[in-house]
Amino acid sequence: MADASAIPLNPTLTQRMASLDQGQRMRLALGIVLFVAIGIVGLVMGRQAEWRVLYANLADKDGGAIIAQLSQMNVPYKHSEGGSAILVPADRVHDTRLRLASQGLPKGSVAGFEMMESNRFGMTQFQERLTFQRGLEGELTRSIQALSSVQSARVHLALPNQNGFFREQQKPSASVLVSLNAGRSLDRNQLSGIVHLVASSVPEMSPSAVSVLDDTGKLLSTPVDGVNGVAGGADAQQLQYVQQLEQLYSRRVLDILEPIVGRQNVKAQVTAELDFSQTEQTSESHKPNQTPDSSAIRSQQLVESTNGAAGGPAGVPGATSNQPPAPSAAPVNGPAQALAAAGGGAAGATASTKRESIINYEVDKTIKVVRAGTGVIKRLSAAVVVNHKSTTDERGKTTTTPLSDQQLEKMTALVRETIGFNQERGDSVNLMNAPFAQEKITLSELPFWKQPELQDLARSFAWPVGTLLFGVLVLMGVIRPALKALTRSSGAQRSNQLDAVVSEQTERPLLPAPRRSNEPQGPTQSELALDDARKLTRDNPAAVASIVKTWINGEAPA
Repeated sequence: MADASAIPLNPTLTQRMASLDQGQRMRLALGIVLFVAIGIVGLVMGRQAEWRVLYANLADKDGGAIIAQLSQMNVPYKHSEGGSAILVPADRVHDTRLRLASQGLPKGSVAGFEMMESNRFGMTQFQERLTFQRGLEGELTRSIQALSSVQSARVHLALPNQNGFFREQQKPSASVLVSLNAGRSLDRNQLSGIVHLVASSVPEMSPSAVSVLDDTGKLLSTPVDGVNGVAGGADAQQLQYVQQLEQLYSRRVLDILEPIVGRQNVKAQVTAELDFSQTEQTSESHKPNQTPDSSAIRSQQLVESTNGAAGGPAGVPGATSNQPPAPSAAPVNGPAQALAAAGGGAAGATASTKRESIINYEVDKTIKVVRAGTGVIKRLSAAVVVNHKSTTDERGKTTTTPLSDQQLEKMTALVRETIGFNQERGDSVNLMNAPFAQEKITLSELPFWKQPELQDLARSFAWPVGTLLFGVLVLMGVIRPALKALTRSSGAQRSNQLDAVVSEQTERPLLPAPRRSNEPQGPTQSELALDDARKLTRDNPAAVASIVKTWINGEAPA
């Protein structure tokens, strides 16, 4: 008979695992591995850095160079959908950009004057000239792409070969093709800036020789007349000026009427007809003849001549005959008068004197040149609609009533004064009072599970909650049944050990216990087992004491 102390009553984990079958051990190992993997994935996804765009819309050449450099710098990266952008962790965006910029990345798909650095030995003059032209085109392209509205650009230069034997040298020209960003446009000033940028970068290039096109083939630069330098027809700048003027007058009308009728109760539109024709007028006017005192003398000529023999002294001697003649008092435009003789009649008969005086006066002349300015207002037309007046009673009911004729007349006068109404110019103002149509906007309420805020919150908690649920599923579906099987195996092993201890005793016939009068007929199984244990204690107390001692000390029986 084997000793009862040699049977282990407290088996170790290894013994418990050995008591399981192969299928149970595989399920338990698989559950533990899955649970650990789920924990690691949840930890990694929880600590994963946010990705930000490092560079977008790169050329293939630049993208490959940047990816190669990121690999050398040990910077994690990934591509966005379609490969149009390179993403790096958010906390390393600025540092990575600075480090790549120190190495000249991205270079851009357009090469500039750095092409001249790779000139090889034996390059012909034509090749050197072509390389210079390509470098100049690249530099101009980079400058144009620096504009916020331009996505990409291409510049084509036509540089004729200058030859000193030709008397008339050909002038250079250029064409610029721009691709604009979505929803952006180039205004007149930006187009002029691009044209003058290209024209100023090439010697002897005129701004009229530069053409700017967009990616749809539309000519953006206005063709210029080579004689007067005036654009033919209405250009975009004139149309833009008309729109700005109309918006200005409309805003004035709204500003004067909104405080009276309310912000949303008035609508105004102003149409302006402008004259962009350029006229020049020259006029020359002459004033009538003026008096000699007020006229300006331009030139004066006096001619005096004397004919005949010179006679001796004549006349009465004395002081009277020796006085000089008095000045002439003849008018400027009057008839000529005969000259009086200084001496007596005998002397006048022998000599004649002739005197001529020519005086030229300035003629008044006024030359006036008038050049009419462009953009002169020819006619203004204003259309204004005012909503009915709305009133709310004590019960909260809203009613609308039309405005009175007196109020409409006052508003019409205000509009006329606001736009500078001129009846001679043909201006017109039409103000109408009508009820505005109320649009009923029905907002369909989204279910709470379709609201954007809830969806964003669900996306943020998707990984943690999903990982937790999957871990609980593995724990309850795989690990827990395996642990239960391990516990059942341990309990069964203990029961077998106790049975083995009991079976080591001498087999004795089971005698029925004495029955009492008040007990039910037939003992139960537990009563029989308890009676067997009591009987074993009475018959073999040493074995029972050894078993109890082993249980208390937790030692394996020898």
